[in-house]
Amino acid sequence: MKKLVSIILVLCMMLSMTAAFAEAKSPVDGMTVAFIPKVSGNSFFEAANDGAQKYAAEWGLTVDYIGSPDASVTTQLELIQQAIDKDVDAICISSVDATALDEKLQEAQEAGIYVSTWDSDVSPDSRALMISQGTADVLGPMLVEMGVESLKERGVDVTGEVKYVWHFSNPSVADQNSWYVAGDEYIKATYPSWVAVSEPFYSNQDPAQSVSVGESIFDAYADIDLIICNDSTALPGQCAAAANKGLTAADVTITGFCPPSGMTTYLESGICTRWGLWDCGIQGALGCYLAAYVSAGNEVKVGDVVNVPGIGDVTILANGDLVEGQETAEVNNGVVLLPERVVFTAENVANYPF
Repeated sequence: MKKLVSIILVLCMMLSMTAAFAEAKSPVDGMTVAFIPKVSGNSFFEAANDGAQKYAAEWGLTVDYIGSPDASVTTQLELIQQAIDKDVDAICISSVDATALDEKLQEAQEAGIYVSTWDSDVSPDSRALMISQGTADVLGPMLVEMGVESLKERGVDVTGEVKYVWHFSNPSVADQNSWYVAGDEYIKATYPSWVAVSEPFYSNQDPAQSVSVGESIFDAYADIDLIICNDSTALPGQCAAAANKGLTAADVTITGFCPPSGMTTYLESGICTRWGLWDCGIQGALGCYLAAYVSAGNEVKVGDVVNVPGIGDVTILANGDLVEGQETAEVNNGVVLLPERVVFTAENVANYPF
């Protein structure tokens, strides 16, 4: 009898330990997410992948990086098809176009492969969740004010005439275009004496083109005061163009968004003194986790709070909180905002190793 009781106790302990182990497992353990950047080789997207890989290892999630140096709709459609053919559980993508990928991503979701977007969105009915760096009314003015601070550093009267221009991917990249629209509205309201010398310049997320376009800005507008680059390829490209022209931060103010690793060269050479971003590693990780979380059968709706292990609580917001007028499906649809953004300068850049 005692032996039987002992066996029962051992079995109970084993069952208890098994249950505890199961409870400790991540909700996305054993799943695979296809991570598709807008373009490979760019420091922003590589840093986002690094963050995704780091956290995924802790979650038991496999992140399958599927990228290409060609930032085109045709290429991304091929990469999405590759992910579908691999029978991944979910897709996390930064889109090169706001609508051109919709049909293919809807095909993926119909096959049970839920989609998250980050950095650049698609139509809300073509993905589950968008992990956004911030709303346009936050990021547009942020871009402008970084320029203001750098202009002041070199003695420019920002209440007077300041000649400026925008340089980014292209209007079809919805988030970048929304930052430009919001930023330009902010300029008109806050700095009415400023003069836009041209419509925005576009370099289509192409490193070589961003340099040549940057040089064309200097060729056309030798007295330009400020160039705002709301794109992580355009900003280092514009700075490289300034270097090619022998210009420094004492001659022209260049600012925008880019990871620190893509800009430290231009900080050290005195071409740019201030630029910004957010923790794209966290952004990439959240995109992967939340896509897998929904694909695992978890339903979310607006107002829900999801605890992401190692990162913390995130709240599901309506699509309309990001883009006015956009509708949100009843379940598994919405937006998650990153909690903060960072302005990088010589004083703090060493604190952000990505």
